[in-house]
Amino acid sequence: MKSAFVRRISFFAAIAALLLSFVPVSTLLDSAAFAQSRRQPPSNQQKKNQRPGDGEQKKDEPKEQLPQDILKEEADSVKITAALVNVEAVVYHKKSGQIVSGLKRGNFAVYEDGVQQEITNFSTPDAPITVTMILEYSRLTNALGGSNFEPGRYEVLRPMAMYLQQFIKPPDDYVSVVAYDMRPTPLTDFTNDPGRINQVINLLFRNRPASSEANLFDALKLVLTGGKADAVVLEDSEQRTMEYSGMASLQGRRKAIFLIASGVDTFSKINYDQARKIAQNAGVPIYIIGTGELFFKRFEDRLGANDGLLGATQPGRMTLLQAKNTLNTFAKETGGKYYPVTFEGEIPGVLQSINALMRNQYSIGYRPVERRDGKQRKIQVRVDVNGDGQYDDKEYIVQSRQFYNAPKA
Repeated sequence: MKSAFVRRISFFAAIAALLLSFVPVSTLLDSAAFAQSRRQPPSNQQKKNQRPGDGEQKKDEPKEQLPQDILKEEADSVKITAALVNVEAVVYHKKSGQIVSGLKRGNFAVYEDGVQQEITNFSTPDAPITVTMILEYSRLTNALGGSNFEPGRYEVLRPMAMYLQQFIKPPDDYVSVVAYDMRPTPLTDFTNDPGRINQVINLLFRNRPASSEANLFDALKLVLTGGKADAVVLEDSEQRTMEYSGMASLQGRRKAIFLIASGVDTFSKINYDQARKIAQNAGVPIYIIGTGELFFKRFEDRLGANDGLLGATQPGRMTLLQAKNTLNTFAKETGGKYYPVTFEGEIPGVLQSINALMRNQYSIGYRPVERRDGKQRKIQVRVDVNGDGQYDDKEYIVQSRQFYNAPKA
């Protein structure tokens, strides 16, 4: 009986060895090399987009917990997360536009609905940046841009390539790139690998948009809150979809969104009001280059008031004006800035301005009065540059988020 059992074990071991012999050595080496070359996300050193605290266990923590203890811990963690409002602020001179650096906690004051709040968290702009770049990669882009010499998508791809190559500084800076048409698709997760960044640029220039839809609101929601999306393209995953954590998983990093788009939304699952509220609550400034400006200036007098028979792919004046207003609202309410670019020659100066604003954000945090009414609160940041006790509202501009929506009970 024992010898028969031993013979079965030997038989299965022989089959396993035979199957392994068919795996090429080069495949194993390539897989190992790819795994070694992948850079980790800025928030931790274990896996991409891992949320802080995942996989960590204290030595004194018991292995098993009662259900009521777990529920209590979850309730406490939710309360702590909701009780801190983060505000990214940039200060610059109203006339010259010169950015003010070297300010301290005492130079700022934060008001919520006109009531001054105690600043509990403050950090100066001395940290690297983590940027998510969102691109409108749609046939709509080709329709609104371009000329007889180049396709319209270059109006989006040109500033994207210039920014990634000139202003992202590895290994300290991290960037993630998401392109959208009918749905948002992450091209790369957060990376500081120059080779991977160049792969993204080459991928977009070599290909052409496949859909005429441009679902901007869905793309913003995915980047700000995370969710299920197409698998990351450069990961070459066998899975069609994956969980993308986006900006929501990043803690303790100076972060921003760089959006290059026309502002037209054709078929998103969420509407403008929902996307606006998500942007207000995220606390992430959105810097925007608006495309299609040249198209509007050239053909404004020949466009109809409303869309043509092809819908948003044949936009009218109202659609384009509403798109510009949408982009300007997202930028203004989140503490970012909107740049409607008309000519190619404007791009270098615009990119330098965006880079300077991103790198000079003061991070300010306060704990609001505990309210669970779901109402919107207005945030105002004031600055006293010279420390004389008087706020310099007439001379300096504080660019910061404007709203905070209290959670519901």
